[in-house]
Amino acid sequence: MAVPKRRQSKTRTNTRRSTKKVGRVSVHECPQCHEPKLPHRVCPNCGTYRGRQVITIEAKEKKAE
Repeated sequence: MAVPKRRQSKTRTNTRRSTKKVGRVSVHECPQCHEPKLPHRVCPNCGTYRGRQVITIEAKEKKAE
């Protein structure tokens, strides 16, 4: 079984791990309400997906002061 001869330095370890970072979340604009949403998902603001109404969204009640 292969065993490392020497310990890897912190720089070498971090250099190797630098490519495994998590990328940015891509956000698209909803074509109906123009709010930001995740791609290939139902819009949480208006409830549409690919031009069809998929879920019904109840109107948000305004806070009474």
